[in-house]
Amino acid sequence: MRHLTAKSLWMVWFLLFSAMAFCQEKLPLKSVFTALEQQHNIKFNYTEETISGYKVTPPNAAWSLQKQLESIQSQAPFGFEIIGNYVVVTAPVEPAATDNPMTYDLNEVVIENFLTSGISKKKYGNFEIKPEKFGILPGLTEPDVLQTMQQIPGIYSVDESISNLNIRGGTHDQNLFLWNGIRMFQTGHFYGLISAFNPMLAQTISVYKNGTPVSYGENVSGVADISSRESNIAPSKFGIGANLISIDGFAKVKMSEKAAVTVSGRRSYTEWANTPTYQSYYNRMFQNTIVTRLDNNQIVDYRTGENFFFYDFTAQYHQKIGDKHEFFVDGIGIKNELDIRQNATVDGTASSKLSSLEQQSLGASLQWRTVWNADHSTRINGYVSSYDLDAVNESVENNQVLQQQNEVSDMGLAIEHKQQVNAEVGARYGYQFNEMAITNTDYINTPRLAREVTELMRTHAGTAEIEYAPADKSMLVKGGLRINYFEQLDQVVVEPRLQFSYTLTPTLKVEILGEQKSQTISQTIDLQRDFLGIEKRRWTLADAETPLQKSGQLSIGLSFQNPRWMISFDNFYKRVTGISSQAQAFQNQLEMISIKGNYTVGGSELLVRHNWERFYGWVSYSLNRNEYHFDNFDPEMFPSNFEVEHSVSAAAVYDQKKFKVALGGKWNSGRPTTVPASFDEGAINYGDPNGRALGAYLQINLSASYSWEIGKTRIQANAAVLNLLDRDNVLNRYYRVNTLTNEIERVNTYAMQRTPNLSVRWYF
Repeated sequence: MRHLTAKSLWMVWFLLFSAMAFCQEKLPLKSVFTALEQQHNIKFNYTEETISGYKVTPPNAAWSLQKQLESIQSQAPFGFEIIGNYVVVTAPVEPAATDNPMTYDLNEVVIENFLTSGISKKKYGNFEIKPEKFGILPGLTEPDVLQTMQQIPGIYSVDESISNLNIRGGTHDQNLFLWNGIRMFQTGHFYGLISAFNPMLAQTISVYKNGTPVSYGENVSGVADISSRESNIAPSKFGIGANLISIDGFAKVKMSEKAAVTVSGRRSYTEWANTPTYQSYYNRMFQNTIVTRLDNNQIVDYRTGENFFFYDFTAQYHQKIGDKHEFFVDGIGIKNELDIRQNATVDGTASSKLSSLEQQSLGASLQWRTVWNADHSTRINGYVSSYDLDAVNESVENNQVLQQQNEVSDMGLAIEHKQQVNAEVGARYGYQFNEMAITNTDYINTPRLAREVTELMRTHAGTAEIEYAPADKSMLVKGGLRINYFEQLDQVVVEPRLQFSYTLTPTLKVEILGEQKSQTISQTIDLQRDFLGIEKRRWTLADAETPLQKSGQLSIGLSFQNPRWMISFDNFYKRVTGISSQAQAFQNQLEMISIKGNYTVGGSELLVRHNWERFYGWVSYSLNRNEYHFDNFDPEMFPSNFEVEHSVSAAAVYDQKKFKVALGGKWNSGRPTTVPASFDEGAINYGDPNGRALGAYLQINLSASYSWEIGKTRIQANAAVLNLLDRDNVLNRYYRVNTLTNEIERVNTYAMQRTPNLSVRWYF
């Protein structure tokens, strides 16, 4: 069988299918699609949820493709649109019975192939990303989960860091990141330039910008729920890969028809090889950190040697018990480590110091699911998560040593029951418990100073949600309530949530989303030089002096789609209260003060996508007006540090199945900045905060890939270039005083320079 050609294989498959059809035995629709793809060299465009549970009698292999599709259509309520080498599977209007005890919503997908293969918009207004099904995106050699999120309008990073993702004007710490039910406090490698989640895993990422389900708490901005759990026990699969920074691999082993184990790992080899890609990442990440003398802000003539590496790993066990029960056990580990040896001559004396920064996350979860019958199911999920940030900063010009640590310990339990009341009404209700402890430690040897602060927060939450969807699927109404009790604050917070959509025509839909949310945790900055000035944020909890953050948001949108065109337009307004100036990364007159306030953000998001033959492309535009309100500061209102008023992105992709190439770019207006108004007695007097703007940002990116099928294995080679034009984009600017010259110095932080990357992957 190993020596059969591809054509021989599909002929064998269809002979088997025909024999089964003669016996009136049906096969899963996905298997039939796979066989047709092999026979006709085509690609079906669908999502797993849409076709899950359907079985059909395989069509005759001698028939034409059109006749085969008609045969399938007579057995399952799907439509088919042939576009070049693609066959778009359209969802049915009426639900149909399935062979499985679970109820499947066949109108789940609103917009499939939203930007590229693997990204879709769902009926609840959220986006779903499946990296394993990605086509290609400009500038990326692999489907980096958190980089790909930024292709969605309204999601961006003001400093190119995935450890600083901004969703509709919010800060990174205001987002909730989950991996298989585990809350993640660390999302990046290279301190924010690379996603910490292995791109080779079969993962599904649900992204919510508004209308968040009541099961998600502890956030006032967006949600990114990453899951590698699969409903079925799939055949064994393996893969290894490498790029110019790291090597990675995964193994999914089917132990039986009821059990499977999946493991993955990735590690950089940067301490052994200095590639152009690593050097570019290094230059971007470590500019303007500990390379200045902290006592007088003068650049030191020094030589440095660094040793940096990162790794991550995951493990998962999936067990089905009978037809109604299954459980998952998951684990994840992430680590970054940097050692810097600095040698300098200070006042004629040679000095050598070693500084270090370690960032580590560990987590584990257990989930149990039970499907009692067609109308009732229960899910229980428990998790533990820890985060540890340690820094040792030995001053190169004196003997001062600063040690800092930020530790987070988090555990949670969630119980949820789902009930299908009738054909049109469904409900969910549950209980959640969470306990979080945070410890911040600072130690200085000269002058001696020691500080350790531990905070604790226990939260109880009751959740309830009801959904109404009439039989004709013309409308969807989903309302929910989350009631939180924060023990240490002795405070009850009620959070209503709403999703509403109405189909005006078969191609036009209106959507209204609303929510109120809260959170107790945030990341603050005491000093810009903390933790070597690299990862300077530390997690803290709300208390009597630090208020609870609360948000409210409302949005309305229209979406138009047909097999070739998709247009999506949204307007939104969001208000977040209880923010601290220390969590906003100020580097002006607000840097050393702590005041409380709020921000409001309103804007519009437009995306237009078009498919034609083997090409597809998209253009998106975002308008964002983000403004602070601080009552105890003059002026009270001024632009947010995270405002990007105008943003445009575009891409064009050529996809010939085995060969793909993508060219795209991003442009946005410059972020706000504060400039000095005068200089008096060694101090900077600033003008209005964020009264000016940096220059516009422009980045052009290119990617290409080619794959080979060799027997049952596949090899894929990828090449990409970030910032193809090598443009000098300024991401941030601040000012300082050089006490030796008694002059103001301007310090710029620049974006990534031109960065090539290559990768090779082998799947077997």
